[in-house]
Amino acid sequence: MVLSYNNKRTEKEIFDSIPDNDFLHIGIQTANNILIQSDNLIALKQLITKLGLAGKIDLIYIDPPFATNNIFTVSNGRSSTISNEKNGTIAYSDTLQGEKFIEFIRERLVLLKMLLSDKGSIYLHIDYKIGHYIKIIMDEIFGIDNFRNDITRIKCNPKNFARKGFGNVKDLILFYSKTDQLIWNEPQIAYTEEDKNNLFKQKDKDGRPYTTIPLHAPGETKNGKTNEPFKGILPPKGRHWRSEVAVLEQLDKDGLIEWSSTGNPRKIIFLDEQGGKRVQDIWEFKDPQYTVYPTEKNDDLLDLIIKTSSNKDSIVLDCFCGSGTTLLAAQNNNRNWIGIDKSNEAIKATIKKINNAKADLFSINTNYHFFDLTEMECISSKI
Repeated sequence: MVLSYNNKRTEKEIFDSIPDNDFLHIGIQTANNILIQSDNLIALKQLITKLGLAGKIDLIYIDPPFATNNIFTVSNGRSSTISNEKNGTIAYSDTLQGEKFIEFIRERLVLLKMLLSDKGSIYLHIDYKIGHYIKIIMDEIFGIDNFRNDITRIKCNPKNFARKGFGNVKDLILFYSKTDQLIWNEPQIAYTEEDKNNLFKQKDKDGRPYTTIPLHAPGETKNGKTNEPFKGILPPKGRHWRSEVAVLEQLDKDGLIEWSSTGNPRKIIFLDEQGGKRVQDIWEFKDPQYTVYPTEKNDDLLDLIIKTSSNKDSIVLDCFCGSGTTLLAAQNNNRNWIGIDKSNEAIKATIKKINNAKADLFSINTNYHFFDLTEMECISSKI
């Protein structure tokens, strides 16, 4: 599926039109973490052409503008949203609308795909008003087969605004991979007492809570070891055993199969052997109430994404890095990071956040390098 609109350029036209501003290579060979002040389209091209990072980024998280037609400011250490430029210092303007906004996002996604590794993933944070158009663009660029989730994020408490429509308490995160070989560290959350009581209702002779699950799964296999008889029983029509018969026989030998009165086998799952329950596609990570930079996201949200879709020493990229929440979460989880933003206020907020957190989160002699493509300067700083 392709979204058609005016002035939509080819990927080659996008790439060739980006200026070739260069980095000054001061200490770049030893930098694990890079903060860049620039139009992110220019910076992304340089990561590809100058730093050789095409296919090297394992995780991308971006929280771009949402086409809100607002101006976001910072004043006296607090962020706010205004419709003019008189209150505070402008952090960023979110004034692109319609086709121009969609092409703005698409241009960056074209380069981000080039940077993404074959085991990499991208999470794009957007809202309900424009997000469905962006999904079509991401289907086009990354392939609909690489669409993983449309994650609903509960962002705030219910509101009682007087409007003809249901209250909006959520936005969405579009999750895609480069291939089907993506990094995936299964995320789990602890069972609540209610979960334990509802899900693990049975107890063995020693009082251990457990539940059971079917030994078969949907999908019939014509041949193979998952379609052979187990204890003289074939899987139901249209289904196959979840494991080879030899595995099922070992489970039975270990006492981990429960047989019903009708002779139906089910696998026993003990509560005390489970690390937690699977994370689903509705996340409740509410926005911080008081922020120093507009639209800051919840720390735990980024922590979950980074732990799930990257490994230690992976490179994590955020090219709308804002106050640096993604970068800090990456550092905290022993990932390398690259942050890009063109806003003076964003760069200041990021450096402040990183420096303030160093005593608790940063190892001794950790370095980051700050590049300003606009002024053609490079500052290498020790955190």
